[in-house]
Amino acid sequence: MKLKLACLLLSGLLAQTAARAQAPAKPQEVSAAVMQKVYKEVKTPYKYGLVLVTNDNQKKMDCPSVFRKGKQWYMTYIIYDGRGYETWLAQSKDLLKWETKGKIMAFTDTTDWDTNQKAGYVALQDYKWGGSYEWQPYQGKYWMSYFGGKSRGYEKGLLSIGIASTDKDPSTVHTWQRLPQPVLRPDDKDVRWWENHTIYKSSVIWDKSKLTGHPFVMYYNANGDSLDAKRGAERIGMAVSDDMVHWSRYRRNPVLNHHKGITGDAYLQKLDGIDKDLWVMFYFGAFYPGVKGAVNRFACSYDLVNWTDWSGQNLVEPSESYDELFAHKSFVVKHKGVVYHYYCAVNKPDQRGIAVATSKDLGKSKVSFIAPPEKKKKEAKASTSYD
Repeated sequence: MKLKLACLLLSGLLAQTAARAQAPAKPQEVSAAVMQKVYKEVKTPYKYGLVLVTNDNQKKMDCPSVFRKGKQWYMTYIIYDGRGYETWLAQSKDLLKWETKGKIMAFTDTTDWDTNQKAGYVALQDYKWGGSYEWQPYQGKYWMSYFGGKSRGYEKGLLSIGIASTDKDPSTVHTWQRLPQPVLRPDDKDVRWWENHTIYKSSVIWDKSKLTGHPFVMYYNANGDSLDAKRGAERIGMAVSDDMVHWSRYRRNPVLNHHKGITGDAYLQKLDGIDKDLWVMFYFGAFYPGVKGAVNRFACSYDLVNWTDWSGQNLVEPSESYDELFAHKSFVVKHKGVVYHYYCAVNKPDQRGIAVATSKDLGKSKVSFIAPPEKKKKEAKASTSYD
């Protein structure tokens, strides 16, 4: 009898132990003290100004991605010209003076799913804060994720995420090869509730530690169903891959969500110098309570899935004539002790260019928007100047 009772007790203990092992660990929140340290490390209070603009008022420049090769720096960015988005490349020696090199993904006069929209972003970059910022090859190729579509106009029609690659030097101007079909669509059978209208920008990291069980992790923002808005809000969610070609959605809900407005354009770096295994997601917020216009903010995580949102000051916000409407869409690098925060600057006449704010005062840029059309001048504030 005693032996039978002992066996029952042991069986119960083993069952409890197994249940605990199978239960998901409680997500580790990032403390307020660590969040404050991150803010102090990444803040850039000095606005240098515009570094790249278009030579045509009908064109809009957006979404910088910066990488390094050798002693040179390069930037991919997108331009909207009325038809749709194309992806371009620029070069710099000092991170401040940039020269346009040419297109790397252009319109195609075909019936392809992405013929009129190809907005590309660097994938698999070295994510170490203050690291090399090199574009890492995988299987002998360099990779980009991009959102594409066939409709003409500003982010019109069905937009989906595609993957492009090249086995050539990514710092040279040439046409990248694209997979024939998108890897994530807003009308997929397994689409989540928050992304079933359209999908926008994506960012892909190479997590060799496989925190999610997969080496390649994509963050992307999308628009989906909502109870409080006709077209819903934009939120940031995740997808994973083992080969950069086949992608699966990760979890049912988004990982960063403010329920209204836009939460978008995630870009990740790892700040081990602040805390072990600490990831920082730079993103922009717009049109939700507490946010005026469009601004750049950040969130932190230890596991790439559960994120603690920063509740303090914005990293970049509208304050100058060239970014008085929006100051958003981050790309942040630290080089030789200086933090460079690139962003899309939008003024009241709705001109868009790439600007940078820095952690040290490096002076002021001489780059400026060209004078807006006469009808736009009347709409702009009388005090607006184009520095």
